[in-house]
Amino acid sequence: MRALVLLAAVVVAAPAVAQAPAANRLTLADAASAPTRSTIIDGATWRCEPTGVCVSSTGANQPAPRACRRVVARLGQVTEFVWKGEALSAEELAACNA
Repeated sequence: MRALVLLAAVVVAAPAVAQAPAANRLTLADAASAPTRSTIIDGATWRCEPTGVCVSSTGANQPAPRACRRVVARLGQVTEFVWKGEALSAEELAACNA
């Protein structure tokens, strides 16, 4: 009986886990420019590692290329940018960094 209750709890919780917001991620071209404190840009709280990899789990509802331009304006050029699960292509990254 306990196993059945546990199984039911896992099945009910699974959709909540699947619907968690996609993480935002970027890699700064210059790791030395990574901020040591959290930086809020358009509602996204970016936390960066000394390696230049930064993550955020929230943010304004906007297209990924626009979000990238806004972040680059504050943090510097990026070599990777993922916004709400959408990764920018090499061409989009070049435009973002321009």
